[in-house]
Amino acid sequence: MAGSRVDLYAAIRRDARTGMSNRALQRKHGVGYRTVAAALESAWPKARKPPPKRGSRLDPYRDVIDGWLRDDLDAPRKQRHTAKRIFDRLLDEHEATGVVSYGMVRDYVATRRREIRIEAGREPANTFIPQEHLPGREAEVDFGEVAIRLRGELVTCALFSLRLSYSGKAVHRISSSAGQEAFFEGHAHAFNVLGGVPTGKIRYDNLKAAVASVIGFSRQRVEADRWTAFRSHYGIEAFYCQPGIQGAHEKGGVEGQIGWFRRNHLVPVPEVDSLAELNALIDVWDIHDDSRRIGSRAHTVGEHFSTEEPLLAPLPTEPFETGRWFTPRVDRYAQIAVRMNKYSVPARMVGRQVRVLLHASNLVVFDGKTEIARHERLMTKGGTRVDLDHYLEVLLRKPGAPPGATALEQARAAGRFTPVHDSWWAAACKAHGDAEGTRALIEVLMLHRHLPHDQVVAGLAAALNAGALTADAVALEARKHDNSTEEAVIEISGEPLASQEAPAVRSLTERRLRAHLPADDRPLPSVEKYDQLLASRRENPNKGAAP
Repeated sequence: MAGSRVDLYAAIRRDARTGMSNRALQRKHGVGYRTVAAALESAWPKARKPPPKRGSRLDPYRDVIDGWLRDDLDAPRKQRHTAKRIFDRLLDEHEATGVVSYGMVRDYVATRRREIRIEAGREPANTFIPQEHLPGREAEVDFGEVAIRLRGELVTCALFSLRLSYSGKAVHRISSSAGQEAFFEGHAHAFNVLGGVPTGKIRYDNLKAAVASVIGFSRQRVEADRWTAFRSHYGIEAFYCQPGIQGAHEKGGVEGQIGWFRRNHLVPVPEVDSLAELNALIDVWDIHDDSRRIGSRAHTVGEHFSTEEPLLAPLPTEPFETGRWFTPRVDRYAQIAVRMNKYSVPARMVGRQVRVLLHASNLVVFDGKTEIARHERLMTKGGTRVDLDHYLEVLLRKPGAPPGATALEQARAAGRFTPVHDSWWAAACKAHGDAEGTRALIEVLMLHRHLPHDQVVAGLAAALNAGALTADAVALEARKHDNSTEEAVIEISGEPLASQEAPAVRSLTERRLRAHLPADDRPLPSVEKYDQLLASRRENPNKGAAP
């Protein structure tokens, strides 16, 4: 080792100063003449010479490959040599079969191609210049793709991130798309969390939500009108990065932040019932991330942000409407078309025009100023989302339609139409006929408009156990349902009702026979007072008669 060799040289030099001869030094330390001479020449051992580089089977073909790569400098971009094409030409034209492998050619080309372009002045070497960011002035914004499991289905969503350049404080938001509504909502949420707006530039990609077109090779952009209004409202100064990989380097902070957040918080793939639930978790994660340190910084993100927060510009007093308004007309299926998807509205609105406010993850439908429907936004194009409640009045008139209705299937998939509903419906149809049984079911479904879902399901279970197959009985049991008592449970496996628990609908006679009512010790009714009236009439039969 280098340390022991230094000690050896020091010992040799120390003994030489006492007058020992060269031969005596060799015998004492067990070394040769050259080692003693080197130790007397320098106190520091010379570095060992690296072993000669081993040759490669690719060496005879390096000049050929370099020539092909130099020819590519003037060739069309889409007709240049790939590593696979170079390998094939070596086999066909230079008889390299069994001599070189594709891996050897691929590794050599991956390094040599760029070296040749740099030698020819076609590509500068990547050199990055350190930047100094002032507190409260700069930020970066970008979107990234993330996969989540939404109600058991794997879907791809957009992760919005706004990162302050000085402190590294980042705010995230997940939405169903990366459209303009999500772009605006992400900004508004981030500014509210940060408590202000950066006073300097915010760096952006050339997102369609903000940029309508890029002008030539300059940094000038034609901005979308709503984005211009949004920037004016918050006082944002936008800086647009170059297209492609060069632009990614200009806002590398947020690019790396999205990857770090995805690896540390979204692995394994989160399973949630709604995007609102996931965003609530993300807000908590963002707060916890304030305690981490970025790289070799001496202070945490939160400590840096405490310095930066007072320097942010104040928020505007009035909010900005981040959603987008549409005015579609309701078709004959009681549906409206918004962004190539269809959503249901109450059937009474067929043929009328409604107002729709589209947000990043949901949409709200208004009739004038009254909200009449609300849907979670679809993540694909050409989809349909319908609510069974919107068609109940129509289904009362058409009791044969429910079995194949799209609204019913979507309600089953979402868990709003439960197996208890199906069992009660089948029993009602068996007792009253298909048409009347279906109408009774629809009347039960209308109860969901006024009562919580779990109460209606409990009322259905209790009524089914008692054999009460009318909507009135279900309504009575649903209103009697109390969350503090044990709910009635029904098995859908086909067992006879007699083998199950006691019905929740009690008979008054049964309760009296089981002594559940207190004993009635009141006296029997009497008509003595009425007899007094009769006696008074007998005593004066002519009282009140005409003279």
